[in-house]
Amino acid sequence: MRSPKLAALELKRFGRGKLPRAALAALLLLPLLYGALYLWSFWDPYGRLDKIPVALVNEDTGAAVDGKRISAGDSIVSGLRDSHTFDWQPVDAKEAARGVEDGSYYLSLSIPKDFSRRIASSSGDHPETGALKVRTNDANNYIVGQISRTVFSEVRSAASTKSSRTFLNKIFVSFSTLHGKTEQAADGADRLEDGIGQAKHGTGKLADGLGTAKNGSGKLVTGLGDLDAGAGRLSRGSSDLARGAGTAAHGSRQLADGSGQVAQGTQQLADKVNGVVGKVGPFIRAHGKEIGEAAQLVADGSQAVRDHLDKLPAAASTGAKLSRGISDHMAAYYRLRCESGVQLDTSCAELKQLKEEAATAADKAEEVSGYVHDQENLDQLGRDLDTLHSLANELAQRGPTLGADMDAAVKKINDLNDGAHKVSSGARKLAAGNARLAAGADTLNDGAHRLHDGTGRAAAGIGDLDSGVGRLKDGAQTLNGGMFKLSDGSQKLAGGLHDGAKQIPDYGKKDRDAHTLVMSDPVQLSSDAAHKAPNYGTGFAPYFIPLSLWVGAMVAYMLIQPLNRRALAMGASSWRVALSGWLPVFGVGVLQTAALMSVLHFALGLEMVRAAGTIGFLVLVTACFSAIVQWLNAQFGPAGRILVLALLMLQLTSAGGTYPVQTSPGFFAAIHPYLPMSYIVEGLRRLITGGDLAPVWQGSVVLLAFTAGALALTSLTARGRQVVRMKDLHPELSL
Repeated sequence: MRSPKLAALELKRFGRGKLPRAALAALLLLPLLYGALYLWSFWDPYGRLDKIPVALVNEDTGAAVDGKRISAGDSIVSGLRDSHTFDWQPVDAKEAARGVEDGSYYLSLSIPKDFSRRIASSSGDHPETGALKVRTNDANNYIVGQISRTVFSEVRSAASTKSSRTFLNKIFVSFSTLHGKTEQAADGADRLEDGIGQAKHGTGKLADGLGTAKNGSGKLVTGLGDLDAGAGRLSRGSSDLARGAGTAAHGSRQLADGSGQVAQGTQQLADKVNGVVGKVGPFIRAHGKEIGEAAQLVADGSQAVRDHLDKLPAAASTGAKLSRGISDHMAAYYRLRCESGVQLDTSCAELKQLKEEAATAADKAEEVSGYVHDQENLDQLGRDLDTLHSLANELAQRGPTLGADMDAAVKKINDLNDGAHKVSSGARKLAAGNARLAAGADTLNDGAHRLHDGTGRAAAGIGDLDSGVGRLKDGAQTLNGGMFKLSDGSQKLAGGLHDGAKQIPDYGKKDRDAHTLVMSDPVQLSSDAAHKAPNYGTGFAPYFIPLSLWVGAMVAYMLIQPLNRRALAMGASSWRVALSGWLPVFGVGVLQTAALMSVLHFALGLEMVRAAGTIGFLVLVTACFSAIVQWLNAQFGPAGRILVLALLMLQLTSAGGTYPVQTSPGFFAAIHPYLPMSYIVEGLRRLITGGDLAPVWQGSVVLLAFTAGALALTSLTARGRQVVRMKDLHPELSL
């Protein structure tokens, strides 16, 4: 009788009676208890995390930043509830602590009272970090605690990135404000330079005109000296007037000539002074106050710059560091997006240009920082600012009254000229009335004395005028020289402010958003999963399916004899005895595989990239497991069932079905290559989720080798069992 017929007879006996049929049906469905039920319970646990109750405590009181109210805690609570990561339950701190302790909540997330204040402090002088508090209880569930650490790490990263973007946006807004204010200061310095240039031109003309006036006043002093001497002689001659009319006539002619010369000299002085004042006077009278105010602005500005000069190196260093940081971030972002092995960004050309411009800006900022850190440059600039401040103050004091002082001096000169002309006219009248001189000698003597006194006083006044014009001339020359220095200083100030404005970046809203996005989260993770399993159950199917088939073979040989007794009694060959005991269980295993995979696919939704290959590979797995379990039961009898269970445990712990085998102790890694389930798990992964088929072919060869080897060993065992032994009739152990 052939082996297939013997196998059919072995299975046929299960059709006699209700209990054998029920046993066969249970045997066929037994792998479902391990495969389908296990996978069903583990199918998609991460997709149902929103069923896990978690306590959410929000004690944040909010904070005010730049006049605006922020509530970072409310933002996080809203984001968490919208994410549906867990079943968030808003409670107070006391309820959360009680719930985590008694198991009402698996864990709790608390947002402290000062959370918004700490987040807002990033833009102040004393930044602090905000802390979210997570409380877990591994006595409730260890895995939930592990999952929560991953979820809350993402929450912390998102909150940190948002806070960083707010802080960096303020920095870039400050840059733009500083850039605008510096440009305004530079424009003001340009206007100041133009006004100082005009003032410098006017002071030059004023100095020239006052030089001419000084020469005329000197001549006037000389002429008045002569006039005073003539008046003295007139006074003495009037005393002798009575002694001689001829002498009086001669003296009167001299007086007429002298007074005419004086009148001519005063007229020349008046013409010169009035001419100069006619040209310069309107400008000085119209702009004297503006000259004083401009000079005062220059003095105040130079003093302000001088007071803050020591802060310039620190500000320059800060700008250089920020510019270099931006350049480094841009370079790192360019390498990540355009020089890594992943798909290149379509905007690499623009990114490269931005990177180069950021590097150039950083170099310029460091160059400016190096210049202002040179102490000699700062000292020289400080001395120039002190000189500019002194000269501008002097001009500011004299400027408002300069026109009035000039008008008073001109009035004195004009009055003197009028007096000289009157003296000249009187002298002519005196000469004409020489005939009456004798009669009025006493009256003339009194007038001569009065004339002598007047010319003395006039000479003294003209001396004071000459001294005043001389001091005014010296002051105008000093003012003109100060204007040259002031002009040079204002040019340097305007040039420095323009250069500084060019060095300070000016970011628009779009640029600020781009820079803050990169700097707040400079490193992005590009994730690409090859042959990704759609859920947890699909990932664990290669581990639970062979487990269920091994259990199915193990239970099958509890109902079916590993060595067919009919074949042994007939004296069939050992290999036929082995096949007749293996084929029934192999057939049952094929049916078990069909039932298991049907439920997994149609009930649970298991999708296989290579469905036909998966079924064929599992048939080979069934053949291998049936042969191994048959040999252990045939060779060791009842003890073989214990060995089957032990071998199952060794395979489960060394197959790498859950964690990689490299994470297991060395013993399991050592036996991993020598057990069939290691190759089965690896092959099923490639057949179900996709990938290279080399492990499938390797596993097939290994399974065929184990199947052939186990059948050969069973054949040797069957040869020894063809002779009935005493321990076969009376076994030492029975299960």
